[in-house]
Amino acid sequence: MAHSMVDCLEAKCGPVMKLFESSHLPMAVCISVLFVLSGCAGPGKAPTPPPGYPSPYRINGKWYQPTKSARDFRERGVASWYGRPFHGQKTSSGQTYNMHAVTGAHKTLPMGTYVSVCNLRNGKKVVVRINDRGPFVRGRIIDLSYGAAKQIGLVGPGTAPVEIVALGVPRETTVQGGIQRTLVPGDYDIGDFSIQVGAFRDKENAFRLKNALARTHKDAHIMVQETSDGTLYKVRVARCKTLEQARRYEKMLEGDGYPDAMVVAR
Repeated sequence: MAHSMVDCLEAKCGPVMKLFESSHLPMAVCISVLFVLSGCAGPGKAPTPPPGYPSPYRINGKWYQPTKSARDFRERGVASWYGRPFHGQKTSSGQTYNMHAVTGAHKTLPMGTYVSVCNLRNGKKVVVRINDRGPFVRGRIIDLSYGAAKQIGLVGPGTAPVEIVALGVPRETTVQGGIQRTLVPGDYDIGDFSIQVGAFRDKENAFRLKNALARTHKDAHIMVQETSDGTLYKVRVARCKTLEQARRYEKMLEGDGYPDAMVVAR
């Protein structure tokens, strides 16, 4: 028979519970704090979240409880995956890409953010860490590593409709002698954003577009990226401090005849 959360706390966190008993705090408050302690959930069993909190997530064999966020980040679109040609190459975060790890590339989410990805065709889910930028294709919202794509049945079809939810950045703190593991969300609307209008292998083509944009748009510039296929010249405009502002700029560029314009984090 499964133990209740209180049974778990009493059996495995007894010494810590005694500290709270003398504090005269309400039991609900005690449970809300203690349920995240690592000793109260076995490695294969998820801890029970307090009322009103999201379900916990298992990351690298450890359970993390998402905290409440005033600004949720949810997005629906198409997911793709990338593999062997990029294996061993540097990602935008500076880390080496490992196709067998469980990671992802996103255009705007902060590096290190963990994201839940649900394949809407089959309901399979995976939690990935964002460590790269992309995919730079309209309509695609996340590029998964081979290892992550395999877990949700994406490798065969290559693409699939997904919903992604930003969970936050893992944090471990010591509470009353135990480890408290949480996923702390950020403000995903604040950052340093630009709008990418085009990407070229030919340097002169990139500079022609950049010079044309500079006549009507502020902060036209080129970002140079070394890829496994050679050098890529990305033409971008604007420097926006909020995602909302960048989205408005993106729509304006679409209306000016640049249908491939997309918001990216710098």
